[in-house]
Amino acid sequence: MTFLSIIITILVFCVIIMLHELGHFIAAKACGIYVKEFAFGMGPAIFRKKGKETEFVVRAFPVGGFCAFEDDFDDGTPKPVEMQNPRAYNRRPVWQRIIVIISGPLMNLILGFLVVVISLCASEAMASTTIAQFREQSVSNSTLMVNDEILSIDGLPIYSTSDITYKLQNSDRKNAEGNLVYDFVVKRNGEKITLKDVEFMTTTNEDGSTGVYFDFYVYRLEKNFVNVITQGFRESLSTARIIILSLFDMITGKYGINDLSGPIGVGSVITEAVTHYTLAEFLSIVSLISINVGIFNLIPIPALDGCKLIFLLIELIIRKPVKPQIEGAVNFVGFAALFLLMIAVTFNDIARLAGGA
Repeated sequence: MTFLSIIITILVFCVIIMLHELGHFIAAKACGIYVKEFAFGMGPAIFRKKGKETEFVVRAFPVGGFCAFEDDFDDGTPKPVEMQNPRAYNRRPVWQRIIVIISGPLMNLILGFLVVVISLCASEAMASTTIAQFREQSVSNSTLMVNDEILSIDGLPIYSTSDITYKLQNSDRKNAEGNLVYDFVVKRNGEKITLKDVEFMTTTNEDGSTGVYFDFYVYRLEKNFVNVITQGFRESLSTARIIILSLFDMITGKYGINDLSGPIGVGSVITEAVTHYTLAEFLSIVSLISINVGIFNLIPIPALDGCKLIFLLIELIIRKPVKPQIEGAVNFVGFAALFLLMIAVTFNDIARLAGGA
């Protein structure tokens, strides 16, 4: 770990967090909402700068940030009429508040897309989803053919090679010979064809676990403006979908809390990428983190943007706001739960790093 890698890791966190909050800030300003504080980090303030109306604050722990909007309620109790602000957040139409809430995650998704595009420009080649050649000891070539464009695997639409890798690695369906089997849909000679029980051999990893033997190569794509933008969108969509599928895997118990990583774990991955990976690989990790932050914040968990969005949608349906006391209590409980989860995940990160030292 070098000083430069640490600085780059901190900068990556700063950019991802700041752009998220900047999304909320810009949308709020555009909607005429009074923003009291724009904060980077949590905990005690270590730097303050008063702008025209907003106070910009840097706090001690760089693990988040927030925009504090003017509100006509103090702890769920309406302020006196003379103290109410016509530019308060709660006075704006519901559709404007929805825009403000989703603008933070949207900025992370846009950043992720832009970083993917840059990583594609920095990479040696872009990969298609069309089979170009089979490797030695291939068994899938008994069903698949060169020039087959892979459209789906086990029902999952394929947008990029990331989807192929994810789907082939996340199945344990085997045939009598012990080979992994999948159902493919491919485009062959302009026609969609369904191929049942396509076989792939297993391989033994360094840690003794078994995985799938990827027994084919795909064609390279010509690197031009249209292909880069198109592939950037497809890769971003694949990343977002894989993150959502992984969250469902956590809910169903496939992954546990020990599989989660917090700021320390993510920081160690970024540091390793800075030290050992190519620029394209490093940028791919940054895009994954940014898209992950955007998706995670849209989950309807109390204290996150997704929960605030749910309250706004309820208000839109019943035509009156949820009582501030109820929303405040829900967000307080959610924040406390997230704080405890962060502590547990941080201990996991430290234990993993100590074990690998």
